[in-house]
Amino acid sequence: MLLKIFALGVIVSSTFVHGAPTRTSPERRQDGDNPPFRGSTALVGYNPTNTLTNEDTDDIEFEFAPGQTADANIGQYLNFEDIENPQPIRGSRGGTDPGPQTPEYSRLNPDKLAPPGTDHGQTINAQWPMGLSHVKAGIDRAGWSRQENTQVMPDAKAMAGVDMRLEPGAYRELHWHVAGEWALMLNGTVRIAAINEEGESFIDDVSKGDVWFFPPGVPHSIQALDGGAEFMLVFDDGDFSEDNTFLITEIMAHHPREVLAKDLSVDISAFQDIPAGELFIFPGTPAPHNISEQNVTSSTGPITPRDSYSFHWSEQPAHRVEGGSIKIVDPVTFPIASNFAAALVTVHPGAMREIHWHPASDEWTFFLSGKGRATLFTPPRTATTFDYLPGDVGYFPQSNSHYIENVGDEDLVFLEVLQADRFSDISLGQWLGLTPPQVVIDTLNLSPETVSKFPKEKPFIVQG
Repeated sequence: MLLKIFALGVIVSSTFVHGAPTRTSPERRQDGDNPPFRGSTALVGYNPTNTLTNEDTDDIEFEFAPGQTADANIGQYLNFEDIENPQPIRGSRGGTDPGPQTPEYSRLNPDKLAPPGTDHGQTINAQWPMGLSHVKAGIDRAGWSRQENTQVMPDAKAMAGVDMRLEPGAYRELHWHVAGEWALMLNGTVRIAAINEEGESFIDDVSKGDVWFFPPGVPHSIQALDGGAEFMLVFDDGDFSEDNTFLITEIMAHHPREVLAKDLSVDISAFQDIPAGELFIFPGTPAPHNISEQNVTSSTGPITPRDSYSFHWSEQPAHRVEGGSIKIVDPVTFPIASNFAAALVTVHPGAMREIHWHPASDEWTFFLSGKGRATLFTPPRTATTFDYLPGDVGYFPQSNSHYIENVGDEDLVFLEVLQADRFSDISLGQWLGLTPPQVVIDTLNLSPETVSKFPKEKPFIVQG
């Protein structure tokens, strides 16, 4: 090898170094001749003067969570909350991560960092934290909204959600949607009002735990009462966006005032101070405590109770089972919401919503409290485990099996919403319990004693 060394540069002329072919590199430029921000062209590819670092990445200080070194297929929930430097290791699988990393993400999503050995491939993304959604702010601190739709969960095509807050007296301005709007009150009280195609009017006050539904095209308003309110809206279109709502302000702003005056039988001067555009959420005059003061009807009268747009779900007792409770509202009891079926589920610590699937609908889930996890299984052999916290949205496609396990130390409460004319699911346990035992024994290589314990009645929730 011929090596010529200059004060500020190196010329290499060689064919082999340690048995490896090399290119003849051009003379390295003087530092002052380098283009701004770029290195010398002599840095491209192999050069015997290259400097290699030998950093030891095996010497990483970390600790294991309880159960982390057990067989990966056991899949025990790993609590990383108090673990120093969590690592992507499960049983004999994985390895250390020298970084870069954000440990907070690992602690929030342990099953993403160290998935059970039973996970395989990658299903759709079945999790979205509403806390990562962009907030749309109302006027004069009157409230806000944030949404989940196919922009953030591309495969959640059947339903979308909007979390909305109204301060006391604030309005969600008069509007309507192309999609149907189903809502669960999360806290506080609001007054809702609407009319249908027959000109029948509707007004009601709903509070925490109550439900309303407005069909597509039905115009309505929402005003928070004393104390303000927050509610979760679910729409029957995954592409739904709050930015595509039909607003009364925009309708008025984009029609000739001569037309408005003629249509509403008033003088054209009446419209000189109307808003130039969207109000969205804005402060208003507090509603009277006596709701009858705001009752307005036409000759057709109010909407009949059967067609009412509200359902006082908060007053319905929950059905209690070992491990938690469940209550259902669907068109059987709330007919106007003809394609919305929902369950409010409470799961005690250590218990879980059983392995199940919905034959007729995707499932849109909102987590209200507690800590949960779920494995989504998609045929033929894809499975992904997700972790959920309050404010998260879960999404499980039609007929894809899943469970929801309480992995915290307080009750896990979540809302399941289906696009169906009644709430229904298939229970894995009940299916196996009602299948001829020998079929199950021969198929799964289980003992008769084990198969005899499978439930013949649907448990909904199973206690761990």
